Amino acid sequence: MAMQAETGGAAPPAAGAGEARGPGEAGLEARLGYVFADPSLLRQALTHRSAADPRRGQLDSNERLEFVGDRVLALLIAEWLAERFPEEREGDLGKRLASLVAQDALAQVAEGLGLGAALRVPAAEGRTGLRGRASVLADALEALLGAIYRDGGLEPARAFVRRAWAPLIEASPRPPHSPKSRLQEWTLARGLGLPEYRLVSTAGPPHRPVFVVAVSAAGREAEGVGESKRAAEQAAAEAWLAGLEGA
Repeated sequence: MAMQAETGGAAPPAAGAGEARGPGEAGLEARLGYVFADPSLLRQALTHRSAADPRRGQLDSNERLEFVGDRVLALLIAEWLAERFPEEREGDLGKRLASLVAQDALAQVAEGLGLGAALRVPAAEGRTGLRGRASVLADALEALLGAIYRDGGLEPARAFVRRAWAPLIEASPRPPHSPKSRLQEWTLARGLGLPEYRLVSTAGPPHRPVFVVAVSAAGREAEGVGESKRAAEQAAAEAWLAGLEGA
């Protein structure tokens, strides 16, 4: 038997290809500025793997669409940055790209769209704050972009990205420097080589992991915690730099 899923919002009337939208889906389409020809793609993009039909697993969850959306997002952001900042070096464009596709940025865009309220999660998980987790929101946003691309192609995907990410693009007149980038620049400037990162531990269930990563540089070590290895590495670098400033 399929697991009962919980969604937010009230059920809207039928639209688009004639298939009725689920709770919250029509309102989300209005915020996206895109109406799906195939509403089942939208529904799949909003289905967390914990709410997928256990007989079909990830085929019914948003994981495969997330895989597509991740690649489409990188392409469209890179294309946009090259147009928007024609005088910048490749390295600076790369820093901008990394910042704009990072989990925190994706979660910020997802929150602005009210994406969490439309996610399909088990009723029990809906009461534990799963909808508000940065990693869940980021994954769902990538899945949503993948669904738009699958449904309408590159042009509507590009239009959505340029609307949704515009505030983040305009908020960064200079290339951002992540904690990892700042730490690496500090060590290389002193001839100390690259910082070394190692995974200390992983805890939590598969759909809600917590990673602890340690970074070593210049004879000092610091740890960071995050919902992904990348986020934990950034947190570790931030902690290392904070220790340097406090020394």
